[in-house]
Amino acid sequence: MSSSVPFAVGNYRFAPGVFQYSAGVAAEPGFRIERVRFMNPVPLAEGFKKIEAVLKAAGRPLTAFCACELRSPAPFDEAGFAAFNRDYVGPLSSWGLFDGSTNPVARSNVCPDINPPSVPSFHAFCYTVPDAAAQPSFVVAGSGEAPEGKGNYKDHIVSPGDLSAAGLQNKARFVLGEMENRMRTLGFTWADTTASQLYTVHDIHPFIAAELVRRGAMRSGLTWHFNRPPVQGLEYEMDCRGVYVERVIA
Repeated sequence: MSSSVPFAVGNYRFAPGVFQYSAGVAAEPGFRIERVRFMNPVPLAEGFKKIEAVLKAAGRPLTAFCACELRSPAPFDEAGFAAFNRDYVGPLSSWGLFDGSTNPVARSNVCPDINPPSVPSFHAFCYTVPDAAAQPSFVVAGSGEAPEGKGNYKDHIVSPGDLSAAGLQNKARFVLGEMENRMRTLGFTWADTTASQLYTVHDIHPFIAAELVRRGAMRSGLTWHFNRPPVQGLEYEMDCRGVYVERVIA
């Protein structure tokens, strides 16, 4: 993966990804990333308004918005996911974040298997704030078990359709490697994480010690969401972050 790219008007840098999201973000020196989680999922249009209000109250520009976590009703087919992504980047364009090809904002988008939202919604978001004494902070975007930017997911899924312990372990290894690649681009490792999140409905216990614990992915524990990745055929997704200030709002 290439080196990170400054996004000066947001006071952060990002690891280049695909048009719908970057692979991760890190605050520039003199700034920190804050994470805000909604108590309940907020539909996208309403969520953008709430995020705008939070940024305004913090005295931050809209371009300080650097990452988000979404919840969708069910996994998309390839065409549906592409259509969703085109709609999603519209507000980012109006906020001065997406220039039509490059998107600095990191993102995870997953689908609760039980009690999903009726429409795509915000679960959480992150933004930068000034802090002269800040520890370095970062957010890595979610990744499932297929490389990005290949034109589709179905032809590139690791161990496609294999839900055996060995198949799931192969998927986990790919995703953990992708997390490490993205952190490396931003200048971080598992030792810098404050949280790791996993999204799958399958049993990870056969390999949790060998793959997640031993390589340091659970140094701060693991938040396991009973969610599916956003595209049909994907079964295992993760994201991670090193964020020191987090809060929950209604």
